[in-house]
Amino acid sequence: MEVVGKFKKGAAGRKAGGPKKKSVSRSVKAGLQFPVGRLARFLKVGRYAKRVGTGAPVYLAAVLEYLAAEVLELAGNAARDNKKRTINPRHILLAIRNDEELGKLLAHVTIAHGGVLPNINPVLLPKKTAEKATKEPKSPTKATKSPKKGTAAA
Repeated sequence: MEVVGKFKKGAAGRKAGGPKKKSVSRSVKAGLQFPVGRLARFLKVGRYAKRVGTGAPVYLAAVLEYLAAEVLELAGNAARDNKKRTINPRHILLAIRNDEELGKLLAHVTIAHGGVLPNINPVLLPKKTAEKATKEPKSPTKATKSPKKGTAAA
């Protein structure tokens, strides 16, 4: 250890016996919930580039947090619409497919146990009753009755 004056240098450059500063994570500094440090490690270990700047993992964490919050909010609304208190994959699928921008972003993504959007081709639906209402119903007196059994025409 290097002696500077009367004090020996301790960890992190502070004087021996001095008060240790409380460490503040980069997520807290950025005001995010997603882990900036972990994303920085993934970017480095993944070898996407030779060097990774300090702002890249912060920006990536912010984008991922925003997308997660958006999907969870829409999925929560879908769950509430279906009178459920728990979000399941079906609600996530409904949230994504009913949102134009998220639907475009995740167009080729398959969500396990998500099902499909409810959609019935209009051709398959029964004919409208409005057409029947416009036609005048036949009066019972004018309707031709079938001949009764037992009365034979002679």
